[in-house]
Parts: sequence; C-alpha cells; structure tokens
Amino acid sequence: MNVEVLESGDSAAQRAAKLIAEEARKAIAERAKFTLAVSGGRTPSLMFRALTVEDVDWTKVHLFQVDERVAIEGHPDRNLTHLHTSFLDHVPVKPQLYAMPVEQEDLERAAAEYAASLRHIAGSPVVLDLVHLGLGVDGHTASLVPGDAVLNITGRDVAITDEYQHRRRMTLTYPMINRARKILWVVTGENKASALEGLMTGDASIPAGRIRRDDVVVIADQDAAGRRKVA
Repeated sequence: MNVEVLESGDSAAQRAAKLIAEEARKAIAERAKFTLAVSGGRTPSLMFRALTVEDVDWTKVHLFQVDERVAIEGHPDRNLTHLHTSFLDHVPVKPQLYAMPVEQEDLERAAAEYAASLRHIAGSPVVLDLVHLGLGVDGHTASLVPGDAVLNITGRDVAITDEYQHRRRMTLTYPMINRARKILWVVTGENKASALEGLMTGDASIPAGRIRRDDVVVIADQDAAGRRKVA
C-alpha cells in the first residue's frame, strides 16, 4: 500500500486526477482501452473537475460505477447526478458510460445485468484497470457497509444492499473490487482520520479493511492523515 499525504483536499483531488490520467494512458497504450469504476462523494467531485483537463483519449475509456443509491434518474442522492455535473458535462468527448440501472423494479435482476455489462467489457472474470474508492467515517467503502449481508458475498460481482442512510444501494462486491489491476483511495477530512488508520493497518473489523493491500494507492489530505507527513 502506497500512501501519499497532500496538504489539502484540493491538492489530493488534483493528485488523484493525475494518477487516473496516467493509468488511463498506460492502459490505452497496452490494451487499447481503459476500464475505470468510480465512487461518489464531495472529494471525487473535485477530482473529476480536475480530470476534465487531463490529456486522455476519452473515446477509449469505459466508465463504470462502484455503487449507486436506489433513486430516480436525476435525483440529487444519485452518484450519477454528481458525476454528470462534475465531469461528464465538462469533457468535450464523453467516455463510454455504464450507469447502474437502479431505476428498475427488479433490483436483483438489474444487478445481474450490470455484472453482465462488466463481463462484456472487462472479461470473465472481470478485471478492471482501476477502481476508485472513498472511505466513510464508519469504515465503509463502496456500499459495503458495517453489518450488511453483502459483506459476505463471494460468488457475485454486483449486489443489492439493505437500506443504509435511508436508501438501498447497488454495489460492486469484494471479489469484484479485489480483482482490479489497481485500487485508488481518496480520503479527505479530519472526520475520516480514525477510519483511515483502520484502512492502513488492515483492520478487518471495518469493511474498508477487507480490501486487498497490494497495487493500492491511498491519497489523503493532512486533515485525514493526522500526524503523517505531507508528501
């Protein structure tokens, strides 16, 4: 696990955007495409804004969601809504987007359809080039939240959670995330300090601590990192 500590949330977002662009150019050169799964949140919005000015051939990027709240299209609770306003509406050529189909009535079937889309683009078993993750104050990541039965799934790549913070969610599972070529964590804010410590020590009592630790980059701001030194 490679940990980079930046002075502020803005600088962490900028660094994360540059890392994603570097990985995209590398994957496109080697495999003619880049498969990326992204999470939602405030810090990713800053990262996505920074990513819009990076030199990437977006026509060769396949963009997936790590997780999504069950809500109607355009709802402010949707990660997809913020992905549009912070990124997709600002790039001249859009990547190929695969939005989680959470509007469907049969959510289990929708999860299976999304898993099929992943297999079609990224092989079977699915191996994504990069998975971007955030970290909750309770140690959750993606929509892998404490106490949810989804934490124990081993045979599916996409699953539906129980209600968490008033919404059910669709999420990539541990097996799906842990097969990625690279994992990028972006963690900012003093309220994430305890969870970040658990992540970095591999504390399996929090969901984030069960994500694999090799080929992993953690980009944090000084508030989240506490006494760890700025890079």
